[in-house]
Amino acid sequence: MQRLFSMFPNGWPGKGLLILRLFTAVFLIQDGIVALIGLPHREPMALLLVSAAAGIFLLIGLWTPVAGIIAAIIEFVILLSGADHPRSTILLIAVAVSIAMLGPGTWSIDARLFGRQRLDLHQR
Repeated sequence: MQRLFSMFPNGWPGKGLLILRLFTAVFLIQDGIVALIGLPHREPMALLLVSAAAGIFLLIGLWTPVAGIIAAIIEFVILLSGADHPRSTILLIAVAVSIAMLGPGTWSIDARLFGRQRLDLHQR
């Protein structure tokens, strides 16, 4: 699984990835909530819910490359089916692909599970 991640940046780049993940996740989850409460929208509800699920994974930083690609694909299908807001959908596609390519950053579950581990050579 570690091959999916190019790096786990710390410091300012890691904080930037965290902000990117959080805001993308909020928009994806918000679209799913709008679909669930029944507000009028043109997009199919199933696509919005799958996109919201990918947003939850991005929010916590779990399986980030996979969640980013799924979010991008779903948003692309939503765009082709006639999105209410095509400009924001295109932006979500670009950001989701970018997150998938850059990885989750240090502040994520992926970093805890698959990040670089310190080896203690003094233990027997």
